[in-house]
Amino acid sequence: MFYLIIDILGTIAFAISGVMVAMDKKLDLFGVFIIAFVTSVGGGTLRDLLIGNTPVAWLKDPTFLITILSAVVIAIVFRNKLKYLRKSLFLFDTIGIGLYTMVGIQKGLLIGLSPIMCIGLGTITASFGGVIRDILCNEIPVIFRKEIYATACILGGVGYFLLRKLPITDAYPYVGGIIIVIGIRLLAVWFKIALPSIYKN
Repeated sequence: MFYLIIDILGTIAFAISGVMVAMDKKLDLFGVFIIAFVTSVGGGTLRDLLIGNTPVAWLKDPTFLITILSAVVIAIVFRNKLKYLRKSLFLFDTIGIGLYTMVGIQKGLLIGLSPIMCIGLGTITASFGGVIRDILCNEIPVIFRKEIYATACILGGVGYFLLRKLPITDAYPYVGGIIIVIGIRLLAVWFKIALPSIYKN
């Protein structure tokens, strides 16, 4: 139940992020829903295909579709208020990658993957919904720019596996990993920390 709640919270965060991007691009209602949908389930769909977990999660459980629809409606109704809670979709996107990184890692552990493969799976789960969203909206995906994005997912995954070595309840490393991802992303933006560019200005 704990992991399902985290999965749903990640779905909501990414759906709202997708709605905001779609509305910035002035898409119609169908376009808004599609962008919210692919942002929410794109990474998870790729993850499930990679590990052979088919049909993919959202086809087997209508909870995710209902959650996305609800989040879209709420985000549209309260769009003016939501604008005050974020800067360039940063807040909801950051929450989403933190939650989904741990969801992906958990999926990897369930099928017996090594820690490094689990971290890769978590990064894919967290990042590729946003990649698809940005491509559809004619933007260069954040993960391919110099912002600290996928790096935060990787470091959060490493932190999770280090915390698992401590004699604590299983939920604490999970929550700790989420906090690490979100914290690194927040600090990177706050202090303008970025990966080095290979191009000269």
